[in-house]
Amino acid sequence: MESSIKDIEYYLPENILSNDKLSREFPEWSAEKIEQKLGIRERRIAGENETALDLGQKACEKLIRKYPKEQIDFLLFCTESPDYFIPPNAPLLQDRLCLRTDIGAFDFNLACSGYVYGLSIAKGLIAADISKSVLLVTAETYSKHIHPKDKSNKTMFGDAAAATLICDTEKSGIGNFALGTDGTGYDKLIVHNGGFRNPYDPNAELIEYIEGSYRTNNNLYMNGPEIFNFTIKAVPIVVEQCLERNNVTIDEIDYVIFHQANKYMIEYLRKKTKIPQEKFHIDMLMTGNTVSCTIPIALRNSIDNKVIKSGDRVLIVGFGVGYSWGATIITIN
Repeated sequence: MESSIKDIEYYLPENILSNDKLSREFPEWSAEKIEQKLGIRERRIAGENETALDLGQKACEKLIRKYPKEQIDFLLFCTESPDYFIPPNAPLLQDRLCLRTDIGAFDFNLACSGYVYGLSIAKGLIAADISKSVLLVTAETYSKHIHPKDKSNKTMFGDAAAATLICDTEKSGIGNFALGTDGTGYDKLIVHNGGFRNPYDPNAELIEYIEGSYRTNNNLYMNGPEIFNFTIKAVPIVVEQCLERNNVTIDEIDYVIFHQANKYMIEYLRKKTKIPQEKFHIDMLMTGNTVSCTIPIALRNSIDNKVIKSGDRVLIVGFGVGYSWGATIITIN
């Protein structure tokens, strides 16, 4: 059995955090400087009582307006900001969407590689004849992990959700995968407290971890230089592996979408992997880094803007927390 992406929709919260607002909070960090370096002008932030489940529901509702929800027979929910430790978000979303009860549903915890991994799971479910129609939801509210005085991460991340429908098809639309993991980098992008190893500490010390950026161990910590070093080693290798496993060259690829981490990083990676600029997607201007949602948002926007069209082959690459990375090639319906 083969599989293809049938459609993608996404949802952004209403609250906007603009560079102008950030520059008022952090006067040394001008709006122009942020946009120039990171390629971000604004990002959407979930409301105080708005969760990844809420965002995911809204993305799915946009999608299932176009397709009979009775046909969905598996639900995957990728998030690192779940509503509860127990139960997972997927059963709650099944209930909210009034999907059938004779379907499979589970969460998986991944960040910026999550969309690629989710596609690999969906493809496997269809290939094994377990499912014919998989709803893959990526939803993230990293803003809730970030300390209010954390200039660096607050500038980088936005909240979002995306819903992707993957269906069985006669012709393959999802290629072979190249995946990777290196757990030695687990502490380079982490929330130390809040799980069972290190419970949430209401008296956690405020730490200035880089100049002008503060956090506690209850909040998100990112070692930017180490994350950058990891990506410039792992990404060129996984790109080459993916091309080899799909028996194609970069010249045969119509378009390339990397996880939209920040403009500086992915432009550096583009040059290192020798991908032509006209084939390469950079667009996080109005969303920021939305973690597992950046690739599906980029795909949806590229289709809507006619940058990619039916029949095009698109190389997608995710990388980040874990360390974790992955790539595949999809063919646009």
